[in-house]
Amino acid sequence: MRVMAQMAMVMNLDKCLGCHTCSVTCKQAWTNRSGVEYVWFNNVETRPGQGYPRTYEDQEKWQGGWRLNARGRLKLTAGGRLKNLWTIFSSPKLPSIQEYYEPWTYDYQTLTSAPLQQRTPVAQPKSLISGENMKISWSANWDDNLAGAPELAPADPVLKKLSEKVKLEFDKTFMFYLPRICEHCLNPSCAASCPSGAIYKRSEDGIVLVDQDRCRGWRKCVTGCPYKKVYFNHRTGKAEKCTFCYPRIEVGLPTVCSETCVGRLRYIGLVLYDADRVLDAASVEDEKQLLVAQRSVLLDPNNGEVIREAERAGIPRDWIEAAQRSPIWALINRFEVALPLHPEYRTMPMVWYIPPLSPVVDVVKETAADAEDTRTLFAAIDQLRIPVEYLAELFSAGDIAPVQTVLRRLAAMRSYMRDINMGREPDGSIPAAVGMSEEAIYDMYRLLALAKYDERYVIPTGHAEQAHNLEELTTECSLDYDGGPGMGGSGPFGEGSGRETPLAVENFRILKERQTTDRLGAPADKQSRVNLLNWDGQGSPTGLLPPAESPDEAAGSGPTP
Repeated sequence: MRVMAQMAMVMNLDKCLGCHTCSVTCKQAWTNRSGVEYVWFNNVETRPGQGYPRTYEDQEKWQGGWRLNARGRLKLTAGGRLKNLWTIFSSPKLPSIQEYYEPWTYDYQTLTSAPLQQRTPVAQPKSLISGENMKISWSANWDDNLAGAPELAPADPVLKKLSEKVKLEFDKTFMFYLPRICEHCLNPSCAASCPSGAIYKRSEDGIVLVDQDRCRGWRKCVTGCPYKKVYFNHRTGKAEKCTFCYPRIEVGLPTVCSETCVGRLRYIGLVLYDADRVLDAASVEDEKQLLVAQRSVLLDPNNGEVIREAERAGIPRDWIEAAQRSPIWALINRFEVALPLHPEYRTMPMVWYIPPLSPVVDVVKETAADAEDTRTLFAAIDQLRIPVEYLAELFSAGDIAPVQTVLRRLAAMRSYMRDINMGREPDGSIPAAVGMSEEAIYDMYRLLALAKYDERYVIPTGHAEQAHNLEELTTECSLDYDGGPGMGGSGPFGEGSGRETPLAVENFRILKERQTTDRLGAPADKQSRVNLLNWDGQGSPTGLLPPAESPDEAAGSGPTP
């Protein structure tokens, strides 16, 4: 047993409002720079739908994730190591800008400088790529509430698998919102795809990051990620991805998307897992057993043997205690109501989801029946083909049983707690019907409905003795350079986001340089370096040749008498 720690997230989809606040705040904090205008580390999709980028779940087309070869061994869908190196100079399979969307701004100058006229001036959309006028067609968070629309649904890769069983009648279909970030997988295919080894998984907390110094812009990682959550910065020539807001995590603060979530649907915590069992779990032959296999990799933090092995592995005691209080462990393994997104990709994702019960409840209400009655809800779950089958393709590799179990437990929680809230004697047979005790179902209700800030986010802080392993010990998502918006008082993301934290002088200087430069990780001699990856092939790249001397300089360059 080799115990390691992993930061993980669970999202309760019943609470998602589709407001996109998480997307906007993440965009403002991390991808508001030149070269990443089209990039959204966090986006919210309406399901059924095509997602962002378009049809990213079609691995026959994009070749992301892992698959088993004839010998039952894991192999990248895009090809093994030899093929990866053989095709290193060829263009990998990448979504086009049309699949992502062409970013735009508006001609605000027309509004502010237009002369007096009879008609109100209009701000014309302008492409952020070409600068030309454009017609807006869609964007990463564009298809709100259009689930099942004839123009969108037929191209949904998940829905195509159900085409023979599900009738796409718009007035009878369902919809829900699906927020997505990088999965920070236990078996990341993006890291395995990178020829230069720039993508790595931090040993202390499992967060997957990109080393900007080692990245050479091969873009194999974009192909390798089945969730398409690695992006290419066309200005720096580097890959970028969600960082799980590691500067905030290191000081015990939740990610920006979690901190600003209006619906409070996100949970963050630490889990312990057995690193020696990851490969075997990802190599299970039957895709429908991948969910059980991944759950078995996560270790019980209250087990004495696990605690001893964790301490032997150098995991601090307060981290072990945080894992014991983690809402992630409770939702995944104790209550078993959280499911991974597309486990069939075999990347062992660590962002899990609680499927929405709302489509079931809404249909029961429409029949004028009691939407909180356990028997009615259980019957509706069994009969509603569209939600259960569609959710199964998303979260359990097509296996309906785990999704039905989750929905039945959520329905049982509603019915059991209604008796208590109405002052009636609770019915102990309701939890028993879904394999739970009365204490467990009340604990689940408290966590899903009443949990406070420190219960939803159980994040241990980084240790000073581990500082050499951490990139930088800072706060506020790297917004703390001198004069920045995170300096003291209430920070940009709530009262708790502006606390002053001791900061090393070296980190402070480096942080300021990184935030004020036009590129990530710009070295001091950046201007004297030449990056041929960014050269358009026309003329001479800046810095390749010494500057030509002016006539005056040439005249005055002779020997001094």
